[in-house]
Amino acid sequence: MSLTKSAVSLSLALLASAFSSSALAAEPLKIGMVLPLSGPYAAYGQQIERGARVYLQQHGGNIAGRKVELILKDDTGVAPEVSKRVAQELLSTHKVDILAGFGLTPGALAVAPLATAARKPMIVMNAAASKVTTQSNYIVRVSQTLPQVTAPLATWSAMNRVRKVFTLVSDYGPGHDAETEFKRTFKSLGGEVVGDARIPVGQLDFVKVLPRIKATQPDAVFLFVPPGEQTVAFTKAFAQAGLDKAGVRIIATGDLTEEGSLDAMGDSALGLITAHHYSENHNSPENRAYVKDYTQAYPASRPNYMSVGGYDGLQLIAKVLAKTGGDASGDRFVATAKGLSWTSPRGVMSIDASTRDVVQTVYIRKVQRVNGKLQNVEFDKVANVKDPGKE
Repeated sequence: MSLTKSAVSLSLALLASAFSSSALAAEPLKIGMVLPLSGPYAAYGQQIERGARVYLQQHGGNIAGRKVELILKDDTGVAPEVSKRVAQELLSTHKVDILAGFGLTPGALAVAPLATAARKPMIVMNAAASKVTTQSNYIVRVSQTLPQVTAPLATWSAMNRVRKVFTLVSDYGPGHDAETEFKRTFKSLGGEVVGDARIPVGQLDFVKVLPRIKATQPDAVFLFVPPGEQTVAFTKAFAQAGLDKAGVRIIATGDLTEEGSLDAMGDSALGLITAHHYSENHNSPENRAYVKDYTQAYPASRPNYMSVGGYDGLQLIAKVLAKTGGDASGDRFVATAKGLSWTSPRGVMSIDASTRDVVQTVYIRKVQRVNGKLQNVEFDKVANVKDPGKE
């Protein structure tokens, strides 16, 4: 039996595809992670790395039949030149297939042009300024944007008898995004912003700003600062200044009450209302499995939203490569990632096909004690939230 030319062509194409997939499977998948692993934001990098490693442990260290090699580089925190230098090293020396990590926005912005020049996928697992994905067509974000978690909080506040708010944010991209979105949404619903302040990233002294807040007699303070020492310092100073006893509430993005900070905050965190996309206490089979595996691997730590960013970054890579036959080339990766959806420990999430940003449920939570442990307990939610900063 003779084969037609079209049949021969199809057979050769299938053979070439099979050969290509086999060749890819023989090569390790190199993922270069740029993370703060030292300095004041070291916990960010540790959480993101741990989440990624939990995913790999659950899947035998493989993605699409390729053994995964994580190569970590420390960018020390808010040090964009360091982020750029170590990312270049990952690309030129280690020949990584994918760039990932990015604990803070300045580092992500610094590396974006390198991803474009190298045509490599760049998976943002935490950095939250809205503009990050606009800086390179090769960026896909699985974490959050500050406007995305701020708008639902502003709406909830306006609908729950919060009439006057003082805004206090860190003076860098994510803080500006949070401040802008809160004011826009809150004012559109009839709320009044009675004062505002921006403070340096990492500032631990709130002596000057607390009297300003008290003088405006707000119903609440809207707060965004990076989680860690600054959040603990503010909540304690807030209580010491008697603002809580004066009836002023704190409302914040969930960065404020991430699980690693809750224990340090102690009872001063009780009752805090926040909006975010993940809580260790989230009630789903996927999250229960994730928390169990994370806790077994890292018993001295609690999983937080940054760890889930690492976990879902690997989930995204796995889902894309399952469709590409293991091919991680930049253009094909990004085209395949657009519109993908999956169920995460945080709930159902997807990648917006037009912006390459995450679409997800945002939960309104209240800090309570659950079985003796401080937890962010979800009591309301808004599904399928896109980044309003790009609307």
